[in-house]
Amino acid sequence: MARPVKLRCVAHFPSVGFFRPMGIPASTLQEVRLSLEEVESIRLKDLEGLEQEECAQRMHISRPTFHRVLESARGKLADALVNGKAIQIEGGNFGLPQSRFRCSNDGHEWDVPFETLARRLPLSCPKCSSVNVQPMPLPPFGWGGGRGRRFCGGRGWR
Repeated sequence: MARPVKLRCVAHFPSVGFFRPMGIPASTLQEVRLSLEEVESIRLKDLEGLEQEECAQRMHISRPTFHRVLESARGKLADALVNGKAIQIEGGNFGLPQSRFRCSNDGHEWDVPFETLARRLPLSCPKCSSVNVQPMPLPPFGWGGGRGRRFCGGRGWR
């Protein structure tokens, strides 16, 4: 059986989730899909100019894994630019630096750091110790992502 994919910490959501070349009818366009972790790898390495080791640390993954994510992203971007394809940014296997949760018993809300979520520890309300907790919805980022997995209290959710 394959090893489960480790979550990647994504600290920045792009403000735009779809790009397309001008002058080509939308009905004839092919799409390339970039995951949020692929966009984060491009942002850290190529936009911020960080070394791969620092990028990997920020995403909470190994350097070889970071390299694979980055190479995948660069290959997809090159395909889109050279072959005139649209770019759709959505989904992936990622977690946020902090996620907010709410207790269904007493309504208490609190933040859980990425490191806790990545270890898939059971979550309980810090106020009443109830395990009946729910993730707070992500704030809207102005684009239609959401078909990929986001980590939520031990389970991927769509």
